[in-house]
Amino acid sequence: MTKFNRDLIFLYSENARARLKDLSSKLNKTPQRLKYSISALESQKIVYNPYCIFDYAYLNLLLFRVYFKSSYVSDKDKEEIIRKLVENNYITSIYELSGEFDLAIEILAPNPSRFNRELRKIISYLPSLNKFKVVLNLLTNIYPKSYLISNAHYLDGIKKEIIIGGDKEKLSFNDNELNVIKCLLDNPSARLASLAIKSGLNVKTVNTILKDLKNKKLVKACKHIVDTDKLDIHKFRLFLKINHINREKSLRLTDFMLKTNEIVQMNKTVGDWDIEIDIESGNKETVRKLIAKIREDFKDIIEDFNSMEFYKYYKRSYLPKYLFE
Repeated sequence: MTKFNRDLIFLYSENARARLKDLSSKLNKTPQRLKYSISALESQKIVYNPYCIFDYAYLNLLLFRVYFKSSYVSDKDKEEIIRKLVENNYITSIYELSGEFDLAIEILAPNPSRFNRELRKIISYLPSLNKFKVVLNLLTNIYPKSYLISNAHYLDGIKKEIIIGGDKEKLSFNDNELNVIKCLLDNPSARLASLAIKSGLNVKTVNTILKDLKNKKLVKACKHIVDTDKLDIHKFRLFLKINHINREKSLRLTDFMLKTNEIVQMNKTVGDWDIEIDIESGNKETVRKLIAKIREDFKDIIEDFNSMEFYKYYKRSYLPKYLFE
């Protein structure tokens, strides 16, 4: 297997809008060499599909996660199912699992009724997806893939934690702002000049709007998906049922997540489980030990747990396209 520069993978995947000269300065490599390395990462789909992290809560949207069981029997069936799901403008994320469930989707909808209607539509044209569980996502904490880097200084300028979801007051956006949001949704890594052309606005206006969207905390970051499987990185989702949690214990758990490099995401949910934790490491034993540590350190609040191997994202986004139809 080709050896890739994991520091570059980290920096490029954590900031899909990073400029080549900034990456060159951080990694102490020439822009020409980095351009070649990035091209190799993209052509082999080590990093792919840039996406923008929007805090959908500011648009009064709810995130529902659906886990499907035994949804296909062959690779051909899987490809056809994923193709149809990718085309659905209510579905923002699609990924593959192994364990109790084998496929998951995320749907952003304005209310439970609309979600239920869209899910029933999906099942009507994909009847093999008739066994499923649904959770409502309350809050998501996203952490950088710190386990990839060789030196902590590569974390400079990278947000240590991104929080989206929750109970927030809806924001209003004018037509120009909505235009730029749509352009970012369609092409998160586009340079200002390209965004200006696509939006029909001038570069200065686009730059001002982009800064305002960040200040309003709608736009949190722009990243790339990393194919962890191609890097021999093991990725698991740990499901926890929590009991008797108070503010002190909640803060202790959140602090643990922040300080653990292998934890890249935590979802607080309503459903069969209360918390979902995404863990990544190049060593499967490290994952096993980390899960054991979580169970031991937080045994006073963990009522039950489960885990599933997390394979691959086929789609990842944080706003549904139907908003702009």
